[in-house]
Amino acid sequence: MKVPPEEGFEWGKADPQTQGLSSAKLEEMRCALAEQRTKTLLVIRNDRIVCEWYRDGWARDKPHYTASLAKALVGGISLMLAMDDGLICPDDLACKFIPAWRDDPLKSKITIRHLATHSSGIEEAAATESELARAKDEGIPVHELHMILPDWKGAFWRREPDPFTLSRDEAPVLFEPGSDFAYSNPGMAMLSYAVTAAIQTGRHKDIRTLLRERIMRPIGVPDEEWSVGYEQTYEVDGLPLVANWGGGEFTARAAGRVGRLMLHRGNWEGKQLISPEIVDRAVRPAGTPPFPDDGHRKGIVSGLGWWTGNPRAHSVIPRQSFCGFGAQGQLLLVIPHLQTIVVRNGPLMGDEIWDGLDRYVIKPLMEAYLPPHPPSPIIAGIGWAPTDTIRRAAWDSDTWPVTWGDDDNLYTAWADGQGFEKNQTPEKMSLGFAKIVGAPDDFVGENIRSETGEDTGNGPKGKKGSGLLMVDGVLYLWTRNANRKGEQSQLAWSEDHAQTWTWSEWTFEKLGACTFLNFGRNYHGARDGYVYVYSPDHPSAYAGADGLVLLRVPKGKIRDQEAYEYYAGLSQDGSPRWSNQYEDAAPVFEYPGRCSRTSVHYNGALERYILWEQLVNGPRHSQTRFTGGFAMYDAPEPWGPWTTIYYTEHWDVGPGETAHVPTKWISKDGKDFHLVFSGEDYFSVRKGTFLLRD
Repeated sequence: MKVPPEEGFEWGKADPQTQGLSSAKLEEMRCALAEQRTKTLLVIRNDRIVCEWYRDGWARDKPHYTASLAKALVGGISLMLAMDDGLICPDDLACKFIPAWRDDPLKSKITIRHLATHSSGIEEAAATESELARAKDEGIPVHELHMILPDWKGAFWRREPDPFTLSRDEAPVLFEPGSDFAYSNPGMAMLSYAVTAAIQTGRHKDIRTLLRERIMRPIGVPDEEWSVGYEQTYEVDGLPLVANWGGGEFTARAAGRVGRLMLHRGNWEGKQLISPEIVDRAVRPAGTPPFPDDGHRKGIVSGLGWWTGNPRAHSVIPRQSFCGFGAQGQLLLVIPHLQTIVVRNGPLMGDEIWDGLDRYVIKPLMEAYLPPHPPSPIIAGIGWAPTDTIRRAAWDSDTWPVTWGDDDNLYTAWADGQGFEKNQTPEKMSLGFAKIVGAPDDFVGENIRSETGEDTGNGPKGKKGSGLLMVDGVLYLWTRNANRKGEQSQLAWSEDHAQTWTWSEWTFEKLGACTFLNFGRNYHGARDGYVYVYSPDHPSAYAGADGLVLLRVPKGKIRDQEAYEYYAGLSQDGSPRWSNQYEDAAPVFEYPGRCSRTSVHYNGALERYILWEQLVNGPRHSQTRFTGGFAMYDAPEPWGPWTTIYYTEHWDVGPGETAHVPTKWISKDGKDFHLVFSGEDYFSVRKGTFLLRD
C-alpha cells in the first residue's frame, strides 16, 4: 500500500528577475539546452522555481532515469544516514562489513571512504580501448556494449546472477587502495553491500526502505515519483541488497527536493533529517585522489558519493558547490552560496559529459546572475585576453596590492609565500615587499627585504598588505590582521622605497581590510589634497560585510588617526558630508554579506573611479584563489553612485582573493588595462579592455 508523503512545503514560482537572475539569459540557457535534446530542466533560487521546462512527452510527475546520479541520490544519502546513526564511518575497513574480504591481501585494505570515492582500486566493469573501437566501427552504442562484454563485466550489467557477488568475488583490485582514482561501479556496489550490512541493527533493513522512510516521504516526494535499484532487491549473504550506482528514476522535482535538503544541510522545514556535520562531510573533498585531469574534469574531486570542486584547482563547478552527475548528463547541482538548485535530464550535451556541463549549464547560469547595481552608462563590459596569455610569477605568494612609485616602478606587497625568485626569502612570510620593473609583457619582479616591515604568521595570525600608496615619495601601507586574529587594520610607512618601515601605534579596530584609492605616479592626478581609504564595514578581513565605508585624510596627515573622516552620506545639495565618528559612517557601496577584499583606482582618461570587489559567499569568507568570481564597478566620484562594468560568479580562471589595476599599466585612452590578481597564488597579470558604449 502506498503511503502519501508528508504534507507541507511547496515551491512557489517567481519571475527570475525578482530572484536576481536575468530572464533573458535564463531563457537563452533553456533554449540551448533544448537544442541539446534536454528532456527536463528545473532551476530554483531562493526557494522559488525560476525555470521549469519539459520536452514534449515529459512532465513534472514523470520520472527520468538517473544513471550514475544515483551514486549521490542513493549511495551518498544512504551512507550519510548510516553515518548519522553511528553505524558506519568513512575510515572503517570495508571488510568489517564484507567478511569475504578479510583474508584478501588488497581488498582487506579497502575502506568505506575508498568505495565512496572511486579510490578502492576495484576494476570498472567497462570496455577496453580495443573493445570500444570495435564497437564504434560496428555502430554499437556504449550502453549496449556493456551488456555484451565478456566474463564478469558483462554479467555485472546484465545482473547475472547478481552484481554484488560479482563485485565482491570477481572484480579484481588494480592498485593499492587509496593510492589512485579509478571510476568503479562495482566499488559503489560494494558500498551498498557495506551500508546494508551496517544498518541491519536498525529499523530499516535495506537502503530503499531507509531512503523512503527517512528521506523521501518526510521531504514530500510521492512514492510514484521515484524509484531506485532497477526496482530489484538481491538477497546475498542474507542481506537485502539494492543497487546504488544506477537504476534510479526521479522526477525533476523529486531530485530537486533532495537538493534542497542538502542545501539546508539536512534540515527540512525545521526537522533535522541528517545532521549538518554529516552533510558537510559528504559534500566536501574527501581527501582521496582526484579525477585525472584529462582537459575536461579539471578540478573535480569526490566527496562521499557526491562530486565537488578541488579547492586547490580551478573547477568546472562553482566553488563550494556540489553535484550528482550521471551518464549523458543527468544532473543535480547545488550552489549553496547562491541558494540555487539545478536539475537537468536528457542525452549528452556536446561531445563530452563534463565539457557539456560547463558549456551548457555552468557558464550560462553564471552569466544569468544579476549584479547588485545597474549597468554602467559609460562602460558596457570587459574583453579579457585569452587565458593562455596570462603571465604568472612568484609562485605560492598572494595578495599583491600595487602602487605607482615616484621612480616609475610599481611597488607591491605579498603574503603567505617567498615572493619573487630575485632576492627570494628563505622562508614563507605573511608580509613581504617587492618592486616591479617594466611593462606588463616583460616585467621583472624583485623582492625588497625589510627587517622592520616583514612579518610572519599563517592565515589571520600574520599581518598582510591590503593597500599600498605612494604620496610625495613616501610609501604608505595598510595591513590587515593587526590583532593577529584576522581583525583590525594598521598603517605603516616607508621613506626609502620599502626598505625600512615605521608602524603606527594605532589601528582601526572596526575596519578589517583597508585599501587606498590610487591615482597616477606618486599620487599625480589626485582629485584634491586628500587621500581616500575604503574598507568592508567589518572588523574581520575574513567575513563578508554588507557594505564598504570610505574615509579621507589630508595627504599631509596620513599618519594621524584623528585626521581621518568618514563619509557620512550626501547633503541636500548633493555634496558629501564627512564626520570623524565611525557611528556616522554611511556605506558608499552595498552588497549584503558579499563585500570583502577591495581595490579602487582612478581611470583619468575615462574620468571614472573603478572598484574591484571579490565575491564571497556571505558572512563566512570564502577562498577564490582557484575558483570563484568578482565584479568591477565604476562611478563618477569616490563615493559613487556605483554602476556595474563586469560581474561574474565563476571566472574562467581563479581570480584570487585580491586584484588591482596598476594605473601605470592603463593605456592613454583609458581603454586597455592589465589586472594584477593573486589567482592560483601567483603574481598574475591579464590584459583587459573596457568596452565603451556608443
